[in-house]
Amino acid sequence: YVEEEEAIEVDLVVAVPLYARRQRLRGYNQSALLARELSRLCGLPLAERGLARRRNTPPQARSADAEARKRNVADAFIADGRWVEGRRVLLIDDVMTTGATVDACARALHKAGAGSVWALSFARED
Repeated sequence: YVEEEEAIEVDLVVAVPLYARRQRLRGYNQSALLARELSRLCGLPLAERGLARRRNTPPQARSADAEARKRNVADAFIADGRWVEGRRVLLIDDVMTTGATVDACARALHKAGAGSVWALSFARED
C-alpha cells in the first residue's frame, strides 16, 4: 500500500522502539530488524538509540479504536537530539493501523529537533 510516491531525502533511519522489558521477553524488535536491513541496503546510518520508549504501554492491537490507540501512546516516546537534531529522519514501523504510534514517535523526534520525519511501514491494517 503506497500513500506517497515522491522521492524523499533522509539522513538517517530510526525504528519504532519497543519497551525494554518487552524486547527482552520477545528477544527482538521487528521494526528494528527492518530498519537495520533498510539502513544497510540504502547506505544510511541507523540511529539505534535515536528514539526510546519512555514507558510501557499495552500492545496497540488491544486498543479498540483510534482514540484509544492515540491515548495509549501519548508521550510514550523520547528522542535523543544528539542523533536527530536538524536531520531528516526515516521512521520505520512494521504495521500501521491508525498511525497513532508513528504520530507519537514523530512528535518526539520533532521535539528533539528533527528537521523532518518520514514514516515507512511494511504493512497496513485497516
